[in-house]
Amino acid sequence: MLKEEYRVEINTIMSSQIIELQQTVQMTVMQSALNLNTVAAVDLLEDLPQQQVTAHPYKGSVIDISI
Repeated sequence: MLKEEYRVEINTIMSSQIIELQQTVQMTVMQSALNLNTVAAVDLLEDLPQQQVTAHPYKGSVIDISI
């Protein structure tokens, strides 16, 4: 009877440890996938053509001081 109780207790402990390990592995896999997606997004952003900034024809160079 006592051996059976220990066996059940050990099975319960092992079961909870397996669940924790599965959650850890899932989080690690998800973190790796997010890191890959982040790298891919940064690569896409870096590959976008750069927009040339053109100066406005008069903005910033003409001052209107009429009263």
